[in-house]
Amino acid sequence: MGCQDVLKRKTGVIVGDDVLNFAIPAVNVTSSSTVVAALEAARDKKAPLILQMSQGGAAYFAGKGVANGDQAASIAGAVAGANYIRSVAPAYGIPIVLHTDHCAKKLLPWLDGMLDADEKYFKEHGEPLFSSHMIDLSEESVEWNIETTAKYLKRAAPMKQWLEMEIGITGGEEDGVNNEDVDNNSLYTQPEDIWTIYSTLSKISPYFSIAAGFGNVHGVYKPGNVKLHPELLAKHQAYVKKQLNAKEDKPVFLVFHGGSGSSKQEYLDAISYGVVKVNVDTDLQWAYLTGIRDYVLSKKDYLMQQVGNPDGADKPNKKFYDPRVWVRKGEETMRDRVKEALVDFNTDGKL
Repeated sequence: MGCQDVLKRKTGVIVGDDVLNFAIPAVNVTSSSTVVAALEAARDKKAPLILQMSQGGAAYFAGKGVANGDQAASIAGAVAGANYIRSVAPAYGIPIVLHTDHCAKKLLPWLDGMLDADEKYFKEHGEPLFSSHMIDLSEESVEWNIETTAKYLKRAAPMKQWLEMEIGITGGEEDGVNNEDVDNNSLYTQPEDIWTIYSTLSKISPYFSIAAGFGNVHGVYKPGNVKLHPELLAKHQAYVKKQLNAKEDKPVFLVFHGGSGSSKQEYLDAISYGVVKVNVDTDLQWAYLTGIRDYVLSKKDYLMQQVGNPDGADKPNKKFYDPRVWVRKGEETMRDRVKEALVDFNTDGKL
């Protein structure tokens, strides 16, 4: 039996209880092109997938020419991207979790705007526009982080919408948030904090997950520069289990941030400790570039002018510079890298 057999909705964007059935990679998308590359990979590998937009990625979806001082572009782009994904995903025949990535304190107006769109969509369709959102207040005090996250979960709960939160800082730099110089101790979350979060949020809704720090860093670095300790996640699970006096070994839904560049064993170890979502972004950005880069380098003499190439001075070059040709090359290499991730995470063939 595949995971589709237990889903209420077999294809397209899934919400609520259906999201519980997955431990899968989350792909950051910034355009229709990156969306279809990811969907194609998941379809070919018969796997579920999470598509997510960051605040910057959502703004890019709206267009770089749109002012974003009040998060208007990020809100508009996120809503546009969500509606696009909802329209096209069923054509690929796979279930998709539609998510938004890190939302720091300064970006909360972005989350507010998306929740407005969710509530409007819920009134019309009985479900939120997005399957889930992430609120990332890890740079704030633990108390304020939990208190504010709880407030947002209360808003999401009536829609059975998931909320991901972060405790413990993810190092490195992503989307304008730079944590490259933080104290290493801040990269490792303590079990007591996980229990405080779990005990607070579980009273509001079961639909939440925790991105706990275990040395995670955004970006790709030389081997040895990043010290991941996924075994800490097992300690978190054991601590919460003890507090609950629960039979279940992994009562907490955990998230792995800063996954690019990690070894397959590090991924598998984290998943074995209850990780239900693994973020992969930097590796996919590089993969997308390589397809376009290699095409441009190999076809350089056909891309220098509109007419005239090694085949003749009067030969047109339109078929070489048509964006549908070279953009597709990026889609193909990104697609293949997503397929690799699906295999690494043992997510392929699960439908």
